[in-house]
Amino acid sequence: MPVLPIIDLLIFLGMTTLAAGGVLKAIRMATSYAPTLFTLSPSDLLLIGLGLLGLSVTLAARTWVRLNEPRLTASRHALAKLDAYSRATAHDQVAAAQPAAEPIEADDAYPSGQQAR
Repeated sequence: MPVLPIIDLLIFLGMTTLAAGGVLKAIRMATSYAPTLFTLSPSDLLLIGLGLLGLSVTLAARTWVRLNEPRLTASRHALAKLDAYSRATAHDQVAAAQPAAEPIEADDAYPSGQQAR
């Protein structure tokens, strides 16, 4: 089922609801009459409109992530491989640059002639 028409419908309904709420609020401010639309006040229409627009943004974001997830996963996997390879190469370079550790002689283990107890 295509998602784009549903997103367009939600945006249309949200903007229409906001416009209707704006018209009702303008009538309320200009006159002493308090109009309602199907018993909904302008603040109710504002909340409904914002909810519809939020739902459309959420649906669009979810659709975008679903379409781009394989590419994002592949690039993340490639970056992890590159990072692991560069760490291994850097570790090998550091190990090759350091001289081998010299073994400690028995006389050098305890300075100033102290004995082990």
